[in-house]
Amino acid sequence: EGSAPLTVELKINLMSPAVGERFVARGRVLRPGRTLTIVEVDVDAEQGAETKLIARMLATMICLENTPDAPQEAQKDARG
Repeated sequence: EGSAPLTVELKINLMSPAVGERFVARGRVLRPGRTLTIVEVDVDAEQGAETKLIARMLATMICLENTPDAPQEAQKDARG
């Protein structure tokens, strides 16, 4: 009944100050696996027509099957 994604490893490179009108994060799966999945996220700052890469994240994730994210009390409250 539900699954929980957990972070095994996380690395963030902060490459420039977060200055801009808007910030856009784009994520992609680099390697889906049976146990571990490797993901990457780039964060861009947009200022007018300019876009600048300000951060990059690389993470290893694991999905625990049949393990809900919320504590049991919260699940009971949500069901009514």
